[in-house]
Amino acid sequence: MYRLPAFAEDDAETLSALIAAHPLGLLISSGPGGIMAGPIPFQLVTTDAGRVLRAHLAKANPQLAEIAAAPEVLVVFQPAEAYVHPGWYPTKAEHHRVVPTWNYAMVQLRGTARLIHDEPFLRAQIDALTQAQEAHRPDAWAVSDAPEEFIAAQLRGIVGLEIDILSMEGKLKLSQNRGKPDRAGVRAGMMAEGVPLARLMPDPEA
Repeated sequence: MYRLPAFAEDDAETLSALIAAHPLGLLISSGPGGIMAGPIPFQLVTTDAGRVLRAHLAKANPQLAEIAAAPEVLVVFQPAEAYVHPGWYPTKAEHHRVVPTWNYAMVQLRGTARLIHDEPFLRAQIDALTQAQEAHRPDAWAVSDAPEEFIAAQLRGIVGLEIDILSMEGKLKLSQNRGKPDRAGVRAGMMAEGVPLARLMPDPEA
């Protein structure tokens, strides 16, 4: 993706934290049937061989056949985005040479996908995905809470996916190209409107 140096983010831990907090990624493939895209919740896992993305898809999903034929995929995570109102810039009152824009956080991963039909993999994947989303809840739900025959039937309807990550890059467009007063104004404006992206913007006064 196009990245100005001010917005480029390549720190693996920073990008991993964004994915962990916002695991729904857009899985993009380009097989014999053309380009396909679908939202899938992922886990980013570190193995002895490197980092991989793990997920599962419904057996009825036509994207499975596309991935089997052309395993190179792109996964896009967009944790947050927001419109930037020009009135948030204090410099607007000085010279009016400002325009609206859009701020956002995005992570893109490219890799080679494998389809996995192994039942132990599928059980481990849905257990880990569930635990990641339920751990903070006082009434946390576990896969084992459901009847075993029900879970077994659900597993027969899905296919596992593991993607060996070849590259990972991020873009945090958070008004870094503006002066300190404008960055503070954008952050304050977003906070006043309850925009989640504001939480990713560092406080210029800190």
